[in-house]
Amino acid sequence: MNNFKYLYVVFFFMVITFNHSFAQNEINSKDTVKVIQSEENQNLLPNNYLFTQRVLWGKKGLMRNFNIFKLSPESRDIEQEIRDKMFKAHRYIGYATLAGMVAQGIVGERLYRGNTGLKDLHEGLAGAVNIGYFTTAGLALFAPPRMNDRPKGFSTYKLHKYLVMVHLSSMIATNILSGMVEDDPSLKPYHRATAYVAYGSFFVSMVVINF
Repeated sequence: MNNFKYLYVVFFFMVITFNHSFAQNEINSKDTVKVIQSEENQNLLPNNYLFTQRVLWGKKGLMRNFNIFKLSPESRDIEQEIRDKMFKAHRYIGYATLAGMVAQGIVGERLYRGNTGLKDLHEGLAGAVNIGYFTTAGLALFAPPRMNDRPKGFSTYKLHKYLVMVHLSSMIATNILSGMVEDDPSLKPYHRATAYVAYGSFFVSMVVINF
């Protein structure tokens, strides 16, 4: 079970990292590579969007194999409705995950202080938090892209995106350390520290996106 847990957290880390580098490379290559688009589809997709979104919703994405999602103004309107619903779910599941993190932190503190009877509860909360966290991430990663590019310059969205790298890395470290603590109790302070960083950065990312 622990091995499986490591695999899926590393997978999502790779997806986020690849998305970030893909988007950055795309921006850097704008001055040297001219993207030729048909006039018909020119304004239907933004210039920059995530690789995971491109796989499903790009001009040749998997969803374009369905007639309802053939690239057109009508299909893009449908996609924006799907996007809105996915991001509403992203937000609500994120709030539930945040609450789970608080509960897990409270139980974890009591566990660290010697209340070993809470171990099963702590592990159960950890599983629920992981499911909620990566479901929240998946909803954002695979949602249809927005209609237009975001404005340039600093924004709360960009801050939210940068914080993703912090809490994702912390979540991965927390999960890995949780499997090592039983064999090496000296790692407990590091496990607790990464958990607090994951919670704090996740909390801030949820706050700033509302402004």
